[in-house]
Amino acid sequence: MTSGTFSIEANIVDILNRNIGFGKISVTNGKITEHFISDEIKEGWPYLLPGFIDAHIHIESSMLTPPAFARRAVMYGTVSTVSDPHEIANVCGIEGVKYMVDLGRKSGFKFYFGAPSCVPATPFETAGATLSVDDIRILFEAGDVSYLAEMMNYPAVLSRDPLVMDKIQLAHDFGMPVDGHAPGLKGMDAENYASAGITTDHECTTLEEALDKIAAGMKIIIREGSAAKNYDALHTLIDLYPDDVMFCSDDKHPDDLLQGHINQLVTRSLLQEYDLFNILKIACINPIEHYNLMTGQLRINDIADFILVKDLSSFEVLSTWIDGVQVYNGHEVLLPKVEIPVINSFGITNFTKDSLQLKLKAANANVMVAINGALVTEHETILMNEGIFENDIQRDILKIVVVNRYSTAPPAITLIKGFGLKKGAIASSVAHDSHNIVAVGTNDDDLATCINEIIKHKGGVTAASGNEKYILPLPIGGLMSGETAEVVGRTYETIDHFVKSVLGSTLTSPFMTLSFMALLVIPSLKLSDKGLFDGRTFQFTSLQ
Repeated sequence: MTSGTFSIEANIVDILNRNIGFGKISVTNGKITEHFISDEIKEGWPYLLPGFIDAHIHIESSMLTPPAFARRAVMYGTVSTVSDPHEIANVCGIEGVKYMVDLGRKSGFKFYFGAPSCVPATPFETAGATLSVDDIRILFEAGDVSYLAEMMNYPAVLSRDPLVMDKIQLAHDFGMPVDGHAPGLKGMDAENYASAGITTDHECTTLEEALDKIAAGMKIIIREGSAAKNYDALHTLIDLYPDDVMFCSDDKHPDDLLQGHINQLVTRSLLQEYDLFNILKIACINPIEHYNLMTGQLRINDIADFILVKDLSSFEVLSTWIDGVQVYNGHEVLLPKVEIPVINSFGITNFTKDSLQLKLKAANANVMVAINGALVTEHETILMNEGIFENDIQRDILKIVVVNRYSTAPPAITLIKGFGLKKGAIASSVAHDSHNIVAVGTNDDDLATCINEIIKHKGGVTAASGNEKYILPLPIGGLMSGETAEVVGRTYETIDHFVKSVLGSTLTSPFMTLSFMALLVIPSLKLSDKGLFDGRTFQFTSLQ
């Protein structure tokens, strides 16, 4: 892929100066060398503007490698992502981060990876690796990363834990911004968290929370992913604080990526009649300025990263350019094909259903409650009968299991509501953030089948009911497939449809929700491979 000299005539969208007019840009060796805009718009001509940027995403959650993700994203006008590789880091450590960086560089797309700050996310779970302060220093010194990724251990930040503060200070020493992760923090807690030198948050679920964090000096990244959807709660920020807001996916499953990316938030915001230039500043400009990205803003001497769209209502992408190279022409993706090596860490070799037995007392039980479209869970206290637990499908009380994938150990088992399964079981090796095996099911036979399918393939998402079973293998870290977005997305859609239509799940995205049931840093009750955890008190609790 090379960039020569060329010119484009179109209606040019000058976001920085809030102006649109017919004009011409010229590009030489990947940079904009001429930029002219008239005072008039030519009807029927397409529009040229800077490309879209996802300001916070875990590429691994798409179940795609960076090159495969890029090939889909450019079709929607995305030219850059701010990406936290902490999923693969939890499995493979610093080598996992370098793996993502290397594939990103070969992809022809602009991936800006961060140094994961919390690997493992907590000391209350088993991960495949640890990233120390020294490891983060190595990544900074090598120029492999652009920022310190989300600081999830917010209790340690609030208490100014020395190890956590050392990582933050190291980022500041290298002139790197520090991303936040502070669900629910408001008032003085938000001020305390921000004053540690943390500058963003993508976990806001209420406008009150977002306003408190903006007042504390933080940038708010409005998240609309496959499981966590906060746009409806936060969209008024678009016109209230256009300088302090960005858009992100956080976690985007492959079937959703087949439908669109940041372009969806742009068109959605327009339909709600927000200011066009505010929307585009949020989608195209603010991430560049906050993270100091080497992505162009459509100015003289800028890197030639831009998109050509049919109009400013549908934003149908006709062409995408990165570094002055056309990477999508409206019909074909022109990015290079990249060879994909496999890395992984999988120690467990088999699993028996005998270990799934759960004995209860005649007493109240602390039951997890999954919430559709959210990463948080609720906590219900439910009276249970004494004896061996049989799944209570009528009350939607099922067994949830987390199995240590890295070494042989007894599984952690508790109870959960909210999945709505009427039969069968589902399981996944995508289980934030340590990525052990997490499973929910109506019976032990199907639970064991699903868990063993994942062990057999060294990663995947699977569903089973009796003799009928489906799996999407994820051999790369137990997180990603080596296939294209189209193959992965369609396979995922097939399994997802089976889980909803045959097994009866009532969740919009059952596998995405399942993958967050082991994420301890987001309340309320979660399950790690070591037991039931209360995210509000940040300590283990008991089922009964």
